[in-house]
Amino acid sequence: MTAVGIVANPASGRDIRRLVSGASVFPTAEKANMVRRILTALGSVGVETVLVSVDLGGISASVLRGVRNRAAKETPWPHVRFVDDDAVTDSAQDTANAVRRMVAAGAKVIICLGGDGTARVATAALLAGPGCDVPLLSLSTGTNNAFPQMREATVAGLAAGLVATGAVDHGIATTRAHALEVRTGQRTALGLVDVAVSTEPYVGSRALWHPDALTELYCTFAEPDATGLSSIAGLLCPSPRDEPGGVAVRLCPAEQAPTVINAPIAPGLVLPVGVVAWRPLRTGELVEIGTTRGVVSFDGERELELVGTTGATVRLAEDGPLCVDVTAVMSQAARAGLFRSDRPVV
Repeated sequence: MTAVGIVANPASGRDIRRLVSGASVFPTAEKANMVRRILTALGSVGVETVLVSVDLGGISASVLRGVRNRAAKETPWPHVRFVDDDAVTDSAQDTANAVRRMVAAGAKVIICLGGDGTARVATAALLAGPGCDVPLLSLSTGTNNAFPQMREATVAGLAAGLVATGAVDHGIATTRAHALEVRTGQRTALGLVDVAVSTEPYVGSRALWHPDALTELYCTFAEPDATGLSSIAGLLCPSPRDEPGGVAVRLCPAEQAPTVINAPIAPGLVLPVGVVAWRPLRTGELVEIGTTRGVVSFDGERELELVGTTGATVRLAEDGPLCVDVTAVMSQAARAGLFRSDRPVV
């Protein structure tokens, strides 16, 4: 049995940054449409079973209606199995539970619909268990989408299906992403795009959008056309995601800074950010976090409180998630003629 897992986060693209930045909302109906398009693509390349996460937001219910109402003349879908082994909590735990269940059921690829935060939760679930070598394909449906790919779901489904069925070479079709590993006391957490340190005392509403309290920023990659905190580094010291190193930046309030960057730190929010210094961050380099009281955010979301009793470190690790390279997959498939059918001309 060739199986693929699809995790769709109903809460992605709905955090408080919608109120402070005016960013658009990614509707549930479109997320469900994306899942249906992925199912069509997976069925066309021979995937037999698709494991779909269950939610209370209406995505899985819409997919179920699609399974029941699909016309016989349409492209057959794989067998759809809903992963309902765990109680739905309407939290990030639902994503983690679904990914673990899908890996245990034999999923060859996990497709994740969400933003940077959803991709981070899915990655943590993969790397914490036997799924460390199961490829992840992240599609953008969140607020900050620096890590997930902005792809049409149909093409993403084709690429995931070709990887799952073994029709393309895994060595070419997948790449291992970097990650930022933060340790404090007995706790370890990962960031896929950026780790930022702020003097704000509480996790609060989680989403981080006020730059004056930022003191440190570490990025796995820094693209100048990105949105989010990584855009600060991207506009200072561009570092492509396919290169081995990252970027480290020291920050301060804009009115006290020798350098100020006007950065798009959230959709619809361009603010001045004060910069003290910046430098390349080497793979494997361990850095002591200088701020002793405040919070650490991962990919734009405040997660970890620093209370001053234990130190914290951040390290750029090369053993992040294994990711599907859609462009590489489709290029390889085109060269091999996997979508071509030649007939003799009469």
